This record gives sequence, structure tokens and C-alpha cells, in this order.
Amino acid sequence: MTILIADDDTDDRLFIEKAFRQSGYAQAIKFVEDGEELMEYLYRYGRYNEQNAPWPNLLILDLNMPRKNGFQALGEIKDDPKLRRLPVVVMTTSSADEDVLKTYNLGVNSFVTKPFNFNRLVEMVDALKTYWLDTVKLP
Repeated sequence: MTILIADDDTDDRLFIEKAFRQSGYAQAIKFVEDGEELMEYLYRYGRYNEQNAPWPNLLILDLNMPRKNGFQALGEIKDDPKLRRLPVVVMTTSSADEDVLKTYNLGVNSFVTKPFNFNRLVEMVDALKTYWLDTVKLP
């Protein structure tokens, strides 16, 4: 099992990884820093290949990233028959209704707002892990 986290903020990536580890997730966690790198990872081109880019079981996607934002990357993922089954959870600082609506219209599986408290982040990540990796049957 692999979780892929697409977020340009180094601290957020580290906090999310730490929260997953604290919630008992011991498998691979991979990181990309923007939407362009995310698509390179998923299509396995550029610096990515089958060996260093295992297929993710879950994508945690930030919306506000450089080069290609989360909305653009999400649209590409959900428009591609080879990628659209990938479960995508948007985890962002935004709680704006228009962002929620736009991501669901693009096909996101879940939308959560990043908490400002680490203990709350651990609770949120534990719930995501339990649901997406332990409970549901994925293709």
C-alpha cells in the first residue's frame, strides 16, 4: 500500500506523514510538490518509473500548489480512464463552499480542511486511513 501526498508546503507534508505514522500506518508514503510533478509520478515519466513510483492506493491532494494547482491536476486525473479510479482526498486550508463544490464537480472522493491542531490532524488522518485503506474495497 502506498499513499501519495501532493503538497508544496514542506511542513504540511511532514505533519501529514507524522500523523499517518502516529495513526499506525507503516507502509510507503511518497511525496510530490506540485501538480506537474504529480502527473509525472502518476504517468511515470521524467524522473519517475515503476521502481520509484509505486501506484498509490490513496492520493492526498492540496489545492494551492505552483505550476499546476490541485484543481487542474484533479481534473486531469478524473478525465483519464487510466487514472480516474484513484481515490483522491483533497486536504487543503480552504473551507470555501466554492472550492468544495468545484472539487466535487471534478470528481473528488472526499474534501477535508487541514486542521490547525496536530492532534486533530492525527484524528482526521486516522479516520481517512481507516476508511480508505482498511474498510473500503478498491479496484
